[in-house]
Amino acid sequence: MGADLVRISKFISLVLRHEPAAAGLELDPQGWASVDALIAGAGRAGLVIDRSILEAVMAANDKRRFEISADGAAIRATHGHSVAVETVDSPLAPPDRLLHGTADRFLASIRAEGLRPGERQFVHLSETVEMARTVGGRHGRPAIIVVDTGAMARDGFLFYRSSSGVWLTRNVPPAYLSDLVPET
Repeated sequence: MGADLVRISKFISLVLRHEPAAAGLELDPQGWASVDALIAGAGRAGLVIDRSILEAVMAANDKRRFEISADGAAIRATHGHSVAVETVDSPLAPPDRLLHGTADRFLASIRAEGLRPGERQFVHLSETVEMARTVGGRHGRPAIIVVDTGAMARDGFLFYRSSSGVWLTRNVPPAYLSDLVPET
């Protein structure tokens, strides 16, 4: 993704996940905003976006952070919100094991406290080592944590799957974590 598309993607992430007011947007309860309002709000913020640029941002984003409604009129972030929206459907049975990518400097606190969503609504879990490594590498030397999601589900924890394939849960207590292996 080119530098301009990265800048636009970061802006869209900001307004659809954390600060809709930065583009004069209002999100509905499921996190949807008008595409036209997003384009206009980006313009007021000094970014030139049209539908073709928006499509290019979405095509270049391997994490599928955004989705467009079936009628093409609305857009939302698929996960990662700090604002109160409900982008998930009904709970699903997760695979027996999922992964969480983090920076190795956070391992001690994760061992003690488990995984918490921080300012977001959910803890994000990956199905593949590659995705967990990519996520963990954004903030330092990556480490991958194995989560016993099968046991969590049996114990009553709920899991959701975003349209981008990321698994979501509210928290993961330390008892369900294993194989805290720093990546080299």
